[in-house]
Amino acid sequence: MFLIAFSGLAAVTQVQAEGVRAEPVASGLQNPWGLAFLPQGRFLVTERPGRMRVVEADGKLGPALAGLPAIDAGGQGGLLDVVTDSDFAANRRLYFCYSEAAPSGGNSTALASATLAADNSRLDSVKVIFSQKPKFSSSAHFGCRIVEGQKDGKADGTLFLTLGDRYSRMQDAQKLDNHHGKVVRIYKDGSVPKDNPFVGRAGALPEIWSYGHRNMQGAALAPDGSYWTHEHGPQGGDEINLPLPGRNYGWPVITYGENYGGGKMGEGITAKTGMEQPLHYWVPSIAPSGMAFLRSERYGKAWQGNLFVGSLKFGYLNRIELEQPFKGKVVREHKLLEGAGRIRDVRQGPDGLLYVLTDSPQGRLLRLQPQ
Repeated sequence: MFLIAFSGLAAVTQVQAEGVRAEPVASGLQNPWGLAFLPQGRFLVTERPGRMRVVEADGKLGPALAGLPAIDAGGQGGLLDVVTDSDFAANRRLYFCYSEAAPSGGNSTALASATLAADNSRLDSVKVIFSQKPKFSSSAHFGCRIVEGQKDGKADGTLFLTLGDRYSRMQDAQKLDNHHGKVVRIYKDGSVPKDNPFVGRAGALPEIWSYGHRNMQGAALAPDGSYWTHEHGPQGGDEINLPLPGRNYGWPVITYGENYGGGKMGEGITAKTGMEQPLHYWVPSIAPSGMAFLRSERYGKAWQGNLFVGSLKFGYLNRIELEQPFKGKVVREHKLLEGAGRIRDVRQGPDGLLYVLTDSPQGRLLRLQPQ
């Protein structure tokens, strides 16, 4: 498959990738969504239907952990991302996000903290620290990638969470009185940082960091500490963005995609004053999910600092070369693991190797070995 992607106005050619070998670590995972790493070579994996499992270093699947809250699984919703705290070795704390139902109807994305029991059998002290408002009946566009914030290279006690526009509520992405189509930033206890851009602004929710997004299923910190996300476009126009505080990223007013089945979105424009341009975009869509920067040298110097993004639509891992010294400009793209299946998540492990999850009823955890 030959695709053209775009970075600003410059075309970037995707080329066939050089070799890595996909080594199966675990199989039999039902629609796995999020991956985190535990001590002693273990893994923590979420399954969208509502289970979280510990995977042993030898690939053996543990039973579903007890203690999860009620999860409104269906469509794109369910148990989604998970990350371990930067001080997990001392506090065994983790954070996960999921689709949460309201007693009166509707659902939204919620973010919870919990402690993993010492025997890896259950979650204790589960607490919802953020719940997207308003609740709305939809099975689509939950977003739900979690990144721990940093300042000067050290964890600063904040969490970033991506939130989808809920599909039929896309116009909400341009309004500040709701959490649809937003990045939010909170402290780990759920409180709001005073330096968030809309704190104290009438009619704006204080958790909001940036707005005008569609459905972000990838987020990561770059080597320079900057916060990156990617989001699904409608039909074409998937984007990579660097969400800055208070900025408007345009959806659904501007987009490089079109309506499903053809036809322009809104006015059919791609730029407007006061709205940010993406760092990079794809036409046609690759349906991106998962996002990681490679910091190790396990695959050689040429790969260090590259960005890795999964493609659900085409079933490959996208290795994205960026201009060096690191400036955030896309130079070229390489396709890895073609035929591996829908890639939902990608992470660098403590061993410096890349790991991916494939999204299917018989999903797999794969380790990328250099050849």
